[in-house]
Amino acid sequence: MSDSTRIGGSFRDPNGFVFVADGLVYRQVNESYRTNYDQLMESGLYAELVDRGLLIPHSEAGSDLSPGGQSYKILQPGQIPFISYPYEWSFSQLKDAALATLNIQRRALQQGMILKDASAYNIQFRHGKPLLIDTLSFETYQDGQAWVAYRQFCQHFLAPLVLMSRKDIRLSQLLRVYIDGIPLDLAKSLLPNRTWLDFGAIMHLHLHARAQQRYANKPPPPQSSRRRRLGKTALMNICDSLRSTVNGLKWDPKSTSWARYYEGDSYHEEGFDDKHRTVTEYLSIVKPDCLWDLGSNTGVFGRIASDQGVFTVSIDSDPGAVEANYLQSMRRNETQLHPLLVDLTNPSAALGWANNERDSLAQRCKADCVLALALIHHLAIGNNVPLRNIAKYLASLAEWLIIEFVPKSDAKVKMLLASRQDIFADYTQSAFEDVFSEICEIVRSNSIQSSDRRLYLMRRRHAGASSI
Repeated sequence: MSDSTRIGGSFRDPNGFVFVADGLVYRQVNESYRTNYDQLMESGLYAELVDRGLLIPHSEAGSDLSPGGQSYKILQPGQIPFISYPYEWSFSQLKDAALATLNIQRRALQQGMILKDASAYNIQFRHGKPLLIDTLSFETYQDGQAWVAYRQFCQHFLAPLVLMSRKDIRLSQLLRVYIDGIPLDLAKSLLPNRTWLDFGAIMHLHLHARAQQRYANKPPPPQSSRRRRLGKTALMNICDSLRSTVNGLKWDPKSTSWARYYEGDSYHEEGFDDKHRTVTEYLSIVKPDCLWDLGSNTGVFGRIASDQGVFTVSIDSDPGAVEANYLQSMRRNETQLHPLLVDLTNPSAALGWANNERDSLAQRCKADCVLALALIHHLAIGNNVPLRNIAKYLASLAEWLIIEFVPKSDAKVKMLLASRQDIFADYTQSAFEDVFSEICEIVRSNSIQSSDRRLYLMRRRHAGASSI
């Protein structure tokens, strides 16, 4: 029997759970879910959703892998290279995840089933597209049954999307605080008055929030009463109304300055090609399977790796840059690039029950190489992080580092120092090399043409490491 470990965040559903055995993720289906699982597989719904890329495919594995009793089936799902969370997604990532959920709900109803939950955490991005990873999210539809996941969909998807679109893009970060979804009364209080002119926002947020408040301490109506009021056609209409509302939400990524970082940049015009060649050369030495591009902006240099089939997590703190990155990824039908919205000065922490439901950023995936271009000066000067702290953190993430040092003579650093006192006497190239050399071996170093910038290829020091 293999050593199996249950995943910390998989404990809420009595019908099964997720666990890891021999480095692979599995899902146990408990006996209590037998009827629903059989219908999912026999109705054609599973095959349809997998064929359309809306549900994670799986194979059935041996029961000896089970770490607990009550097992009906052990499933080995397709593996997800990087688990991300809704508060790390761009506007369009969350929007596409919402539309995928509604598409799944509609197709489930057509096959005699219904989504019993609509958690954004059940959606992940695989091969660049959103899909459902929780095979136990379905149950047999009963005539007259209400959609119990309607409130959850509105809190996990609709409320944050409307807030991002109609109020402020940064309100997506409320999902870090409210990991069960943004409360509708809170969303209602934050929304501008003009949303009362939007039928979808009125129905699914404003009036929904009022109904929640009105019936908060009252028992639900009897099932027989609900059956007289609601049928499958009504559920389809709710789906269509939600889909129309979500489709109507827009946000322009050009509204943030960093999404236009390269526009009118003389360094970019003169040194871009040389920088591109050097990064390509360094990657040919490292040959990573997984790369983290930190401070990626719109993903220009991370695509050197992803275009070669290297799975690349493209991380930036600017919502506009991440949005533009994702939209480009969708236009190019990219399968190896995953844009992510994360502030490296406050990276995603472990959250939820016992700080064990949602893993921290560093816990979720081990990179072979970190790409940190035009980043160090933002951390050191823009955020007062000492170079030694930066070196330790980056070296903890991957064995290989590709780093760009941008000196004080550079126009971008001068912009940072224009509005603050220069207290950064230790921010020099020699100090940078000294600090990083304590932890890493500098394997290569190249100047970038037409600039004072310099690129470094480094390898974390450990027993047995050899120079190239």
